[in-house]
Amino acid sequence: MLNIFLSADGNELSTLGSIAIAVIIFALLIIVSTIGDKKKGMNAKQLAFCAVLIALAFVASNLKLFRLPMGGSITLFSMFFITLSGYMYGPSVGLIVGIAYGLLNMLLDPYIISLPQALVDYVFAYGALGISGFFSNKKNGLIMGYCAAVIGRFVFAVLSGIIFFKTYTPEGMSPLAYSVAYNGSYLLAEALLTIIVLMIPAVRNGIARICIIAKE
Repeated sequence: MLNIFLSADGNELSTLGSIAIAVIIFALLIIVSTIGDKKKGMNAKQLAFCAVLIALAFVASNLKLFRLPMGGSITLFSMFFITLSGYMYGPSVGLIVGIAYGLLNMLLDPYIISLPQALVDYVFAYGALGISGFFSNKKNGLIMGYCAAVIGRFVFAVLSGIIFFKTYTPEGMSPLAYSVAYNGSYLLAEALLTIIVLMIPAVRNGIARICIIAKE
């Protein structure tokens, strides 16, 4: 059944696949509007902030400092914008926004070899960025939440490497070591760059003000 959603070579989405993913993403964003306060749901302002963060993440994801041949790249803070949604509104919203962003990545820049691999790399890995929501009310929660979210994505990326891409492991090296090195080379590098920027007082104060406005 998966074949109808992929091109002949199996590496790209077909027209039907693109339409299906677009419908799923739209549905997820609608679901986002009902998460949070069980009585009020998510208001239009909150939904708008999440949509803007997804848009900013995509803009940032196209500003690649380095790209690896089998997927993965160092971007200008694209993961941070997704983790910010969780930090603002909690883990449930962060999870859905992360999944929506992952599906959009799968639609626009796919690297698919199987359905399970697509789920791990685009749904579970990006959904893990919502872990930041568990730190929304903690001291230094912005940086702590971001680090935890990146670690979550890193874990799924490493698992994907071990399970689905182990044939690419260089001779004499274990799949685990290679997957850790490969995925760490871009995920941890981007995380370090982002943390350095977040440590700048003016940046942190500006984000804090944005979060206050977003939660009003």
